[in-house]
Amino acid sequence: MQDDQRLRTDEDLIKQMLAGDEAAFTMLYRRHQGPVFRFALHMSGSASVAEDTVQDAFMIFMREARTYDAEKGRVGAFLYGIARNCVLRRLAKDKFFVAIEESAAGVLEDQGLASGREVVIADDPLSCATRNEAIASVRLAVLALPARYREVVVLCDLQEMSYVDAAAALGCAIGTVRSRLHRARKLLWEKLRSTYEVDKDRCRVDAARCLI
Repeated sequence: MQDDQRLRTDEDLIKQMLAGDEAAFTMLYRRHQGPVFRFALHMSGSASVAEDTVQDAFMIFMREARTYDAEKGRVGAFLYGIARNCVLRRLAKDKFFVAIEESAAGVLEDQGLASGREVVIADDPLSCATRNEAIASVRLAVLALPARYREVVVLCDLQEMSYVDAAAALGCAIGTVRSRLHRARKLLWEKLRSTYEVDKDRCRVDAARCLI
C-alpha cells in the first residue's frame, strides 16, 4: 500500500484531495512540509515565522488547490508561491528583518544540506570555529538581501529549484529569475568578501554550503 502511495504523483494527489480524500492531502503535506519550512526559515531567519508560514501556506493551498494549473509549473512551485506570499506579508507586517535566532540556527543545522548531503564537521576545533563564523556571515548576508534577491538565492541555490519552477513560484519570467540571481550572487559576494574569504566564481557553491 505504501509503495502505491509513493507512486502517486502530486497532480494525482491534488485531484484526489479535491474529491474529498483527506489522506491525499496528508501525503502532500508530508512531501512538501520540509522544503516549505526550509524556504521560509531561510527567508525570515526565524523558526517561529517558518512554522507559521507552513501552517498558513497549507491552509491556503487547501482553499486554492482548484486554481492549480500543471502547465504553469509543478505542485511544489505552486506551494512555494503561496509560502512566499505568506512570508512577505509576515515580514511586512512585523517590519523587521529577523536576525537568525539560536533556535532557527539549530533547526538549520539539524536539517543538513538542502541537497541531502551530510554536514561535515572538522576535527580541528579552530577550523570548525572558522567555518561556523563563515556560516553565520553567509546567513546574515542572505537575510540582508532585498527580498526579491533573497528569494531567488533560496529557491535556486538552496532548494535547487529549476529556473522554470522558480519563475512559476515567483510569478515572473525565467529571464527575470536569471537576472535577479546573477545580481543576488554579486551582492552576496560584495557583502562577504570583507568578512569571509570567498572566490567570486565559487560564491554560489560556498553560499549553498553555508546557508543550511
